[in-house]
Amino acid sequence: MKWHARVLLVLLGIGLLACTPQTREEKIEFRVPVRVQEVGTGDVEDSIVATGSVRASEVVALTVESPGLLEVARVGDEARRLAEGDLVAEGQIVATIRGEEVRLAARTEATERRFLTAKRDYESKQKLFEAGLIAEQEVIAAEAALADARLEVERSRYTEKQTQLVSPIAGVVLELARDAGGQPLADGQRVTTGFTVARIAPLDPVVADVDILGPDISRVRVGLPARVQHQGWPEHVFPGRVRRLAPTLDVRTRALRVEVEVSNPDLVLRPGMFVEATVIVETRKGVPVVPREAVAERAGRKVVFVLRGQRVAEREVRLGLGNDEVVEVLSGVEPGEKIVVKGLETLADESRVRVTGS
Repeated sequence: MKWHARVLLVLLGIGLLACTPQTREEKIEFRVPVRVQEVGTGDVEDSIVATGSVRASEVVALTVESPGLLEVARVGDEARRLAEGDLVAEGQIVATIRGEEVRLAARTEATERRFLTAKRDYESKQKLFEAGLIAEQEVIAAEAALADARLEVERSRYTEKQTQLVSPIAGVVLELARDAGGQPLADGQRVTTGFTVARIAPLDPVVADVDILGPDISRVRVGLPARVQHQGWPEHVFPGRVRRLAPTLDVRTRALRVEVEVSNPDLVLRPGMFVEATVIVETRKGVPVVPREAVAERAGRKVVFVLRGQRVAEREVRLGLGNDEVVEVLSGVEPGEKIVVKGLETLADESRVRVTGS
């Protein structure tokens, strides 16, 4: 009985082991969540960004030639007084200087009368000489007197003309009839010789003076295209072009002054404004580009991660022109390939990934 009992216990144990479920170790593999994007084509540029200030390309100053009383011109149907900021045409009268001093300085009526008298005297003596009644010397003297009288008339007319201050260019009135303290002068106030009545300048185009530093000095040259922006109009780009480089550097800042001529048809930019100028050194169109954030550095190499099914392949790339957002790819990837643009911080070659967006 004992032998049979032992056999029974062994068989029972075997049965229990057969009925017990076997546990199985499952291997869990982590996949890095990433976002991907296709390599596309676009335009890239090499540029120099600098700040500067706007000024007029040229300024005309209208000054008093003969002292007198100031009278600013009237404009428009309402005959209002010309004001700073108004547009004036070439040849338009800006102001007139009137008064007794002006009249005396011109003496136009007196000189014209003397001229007519000298002319009649010359014509009379010419006839007498032809009739043999006077000597030739008297005719020569009368001719000289006539020439002097003609010169005096021309001087008087010129002086009288100078009482009208006329703009030689079309432009905007930057400053008009202000005294040494900057206060506006009323009509009828006396002005002296040399007083600046007005400053006029064209405001299309304007010039942006920008300073270029360091290695960029060797890359800028006359004729390069540029664009200018002002914070007041962040979406508006004013096209321009480099028109002049200063012959010397600033001794204090070691900067090169660059003049950028800027198109300003709506007269939005005004002298004194602070602007940002981008000088475009080189432009390449329709080249392969990738987002700047898709480029990582591994062991001193620039790489991107190309999607291959559920894994990524590390691909070394050679970069070209670019900005803070996109960069040109000279070699390493082709347009149409999908690369990781988010989540590449921990990636390595052959890492398994899970695409969460594209």
